[in-house]
Amino acid sequence: MPEDHIRYDLLAQAALRGVVRTVLADAAKNGLPGEHHFKVTFATGAPGVRLSERLRQQYPQAMTIVLQHQFWDLTVRDEAFDVGLSFGGIAEKLTVPFAAVMAFVDPAVQFGFQFEPAGGEAVTGAEEKAPEKAAAPPAPPAQLPAEVKTEPSAPEPAKQPQPGGAEVVSLDRFRKK
Repeated sequence: MPEDHIRYDLLAQAALRGVVRTVLADAAKNGLPGEHHFKVTFATGAPGVRLSERLRQQYPQAMTIVLQHQFWDLTVRDEAFDVGLSFGGIAEKLTVPFAAVMAFVDPAVQFGFQFEPAGGEAVTGAEEKAPEKAAAPPAPPAQLPAEVKTEPSAPEPAKQPQPGGAEVVSLDRFRKK
């Protein structure tokens, strides 16, 4: 198989992160429409992630935050977003670069993205407990599949139903195997 010098996998991942950026920017400007809310899983040790040492110790690998009822000061920039959340009654301000985002889910419409780290290994979520109120645990691997197999003669659609009703778009859909 020819070598992919263009790196379509990285381009597709950047485009999907752009969708997350656009959705968060709209929520920052206009609020959350209808029943929409977001679960954002991110790598807490990734470059540029800012959170308190208390949260970093509690979630050394990954953390999922829920943007629904109790968040404030959502600010979206080209490379990252900032948000205020309460963890155990303590207000915290987080900065999350889009490159650190591992998964993004909107449970209201059963839609989500899973991202791969720079090394290309599939993200399966961290085995950590959720902070009080503001965050939920990362989705189990069954909801965010590591890989979607495609056959060259019959490509699969970009969205596939997943256990639990969520739809996840896998970057493998855009790769040639």
